Amino acid sequence: MRCCRWRVGLFAKPKSSALGIGLWIPLLVAGTSFCAAFFAADCGAAEPTTELLWPQGAPMAKGDKPEDKPGLIIYLPEKDKAVGTAVVICPGGGYGFLAMDHEGHQIAQWLNSHGVAGLILDYRHRNKGYMHPAPMLDVQRAIRWARAHSDRLGVQPDRIGVLGFSAGGHLASTAATHFDAGDPNAADPVDRVSCRPDFAVLCYPVIMFDEKETHRGSQRNLLGDDPDPELVRSMSSEKQVTPETPPTFLWTTNEDSGVPPENSIQFYLALRRAGVPGELHVFEKGKHGLGLAQGVPGTELWPTLCIEWMKNRGLLEPPQRQ
Repeated sequence: MRCCRWRVGLFAKPKSSALGIGLWIPLLVAGTSFCAAFFAADCGAAEPTTELLWPQGAPMAKGDKPEDKPGLIIYLPEKDKAVGTAVVICPGGGYGFLAMDHEGHQIAQWLNSHGVAGLILDYRHRNKGYMHPAPMLDVQRAIRWARAHSDRLGVQPDRIGVLGFSAGGHLASTAATHFDAGDPNAADPVDRVSCRPDFAVLCYPVIMFDEKETHRGSQRNLLGDDPDPELVRSMSSEKQVTPETPPTFLWTTNEDSGVPPENSIQFYLALRRAGVPGELHVFEKGKHGLGLAQGVPGTELWPTLCIEWMKNRGLLEPPQRQ
């Protein structure tokens, strides 16, 4: 069980959590047993690699320390299982830390088991000394990087998705609503390609700002204590959906009091109004921060439902079979 010991070591107790520090301990126990049960068969898989998003230094960087260098932790599936799709994964943490195991490494390995490349985004946040727009720049760059390096990753440039949990879900929804086609004249080849994700998966996401259902800790960590109303509106993802927003899969739970389900519901309704394909699941059971939700009745079906949604969109068919 070498890989499981390595994975458990990746748990890092956050310095602070707006969603409750008490969530960490049960997740550690659940994550340990889940790793043993689900990922044991993959212990022989290659170790992930890490890439800096800006090797020459990130925009707005305040120094040259690790926290100033956003990057991607890259998990590639076995070549004979690869389907040509990649997902940039945004762990949650209230824009104050990153839940890198149960909302990062476990998710990448789950995607790998279905032939999908998982790229975990180690993005900048408040406890690293960064607020908006640094996280948005990081996720946009991650999508551009994956698209620009699609040959190296063994994926199709039109099959680059984004997935996020909680505040990472807000970051993923930001990527799905704030994007551009790239600058064809840019000196950096990565900057020449689009940062629009081809699809999005939002897991109990923070969506709305300055509303009754807003997760105030995430808003404060990202925008500060007294943000400009126009900035608040711009970063309220349900108000930024257009017909160009990519198809989106959402799930949440009725019992989530940290980030109430109204966040996901309002984003889904915005998709409906814009004519964008979407799928929403509001499960009854489960508090905030479930990750893969193993052992939670009903809610543990979300990974299967998500994979079926991806199949229905043609994202799991190897390109040569199309």
